[in-house]
Amino acid sequence: MKSAYELAMERLAKSGPVASVTDEQRAEIGAIDDRFRAKIAERELFLQDLIAKAAGSGNYHEIPELQTQLTRDIAALKAECEAAKDKVRG
Repeated sequence: MKSAYELAMERLAKSGPVASVTDEQRAEIGAIDDRFRAKIAERELFLQDLIAKAAGSGNYHEIPELQTQLTRDIAALKAECEAAKDKVRG
């Protein structure tokens, strides 16, 4: 009797070929992940500081805009990261 994992792997193999990644590509993908993690952290720190300053000075109307900008920037950086990793893979 096969485990759920084995069944899932069989279904995955039927749906399309599994791309193998070389050690060099893994290293490059890891470097891309690290670079984008740093960019995201930098952007979060910057915008969180602006949010704190806005709250401290009583500019509460700016906070939702800054939070929206933070969400947008993080999503854009994550998409850019995935695109860079896809480029390495294929």
